[in-house]
Amino acid sequence: MTMEPAADGNDVHGKRRDGGQHAPVVSLRALGLADADAFMAWASDREMRHLKQPLCATREQAMAHIRDTVLGHPWFRAVCVSDSPVGQVSVWPYADEGGRRANLGYALAHDQWGWGIAVAAVRMVVGRVFDDLPGLERLEAVTDVVNVRSQRVLEKVGFHREGCCAGTSPDAAAAGPEMR
Repeated sequence: MTMEPAADGNDVHGKRRDGGQHAPVVSLRALGLADADAFMAWASDREMRHLKQPLCATREQAMAHIRDTVLGHPWFRAVCVSDSPVGQVSVWPYADEGGRRANLGYALAHDQWGWGIAVAAVRMVVGRVFDDLPGLERLEAVTDVVNVRSQRVLEKVGFHREGCCAGTSPDAAAAGPEMR
C-alpha cells in the first residue's frame, strides 16, 4: 500500500465540525521541557491507563520523562491543536530489523477524543516518516483488542488488521501496512 503526504507538504489538517465550523488546525512539532504542563494533560489522565506507560502524577515526573525519554527519541512529536500540545505520536524503529520496520504509538488527551485529531496526526506521520527514517519499509501499530477507537484510527489511515501478536498478552492486536 502506498500513501502520499498532503499535496501542500505541510503537517496541518483541518476538518469540518458540526455547524460547518472548521476544527482547529492539527500539527506535529517537537515536544520540549516547556511543554511539561500540557504533557500532564494526557500522561496523568486516568482514562489513559491502557497506554501501559507510567502515569506522570507530578510536574517533576513529567519533566523527567520528557528529559530522559522524549528528547533523545529518534522520532517523537507533540500532537498540537493551535500549536498547543494535546497528545503525542512516536515511531520506534526495531533495532533487530536494521531500521526496516518500526512501531507507531500515539496518545491523545481524553477531552480531545472524537474530533479526528488522532486520525490527522497519524496520517501526517505516515506521510513523512518514510522520508525521515531512511530504509524504513514497514510501519506497524499495536492496540489493545478492547481499544476499538484506536483500531478505527489506524483503519482510517490505511492500516490493516493482521491479528493477535504471538508472545504478547491475549488482549493485543496488530495492524501494519507496508508502505514504500
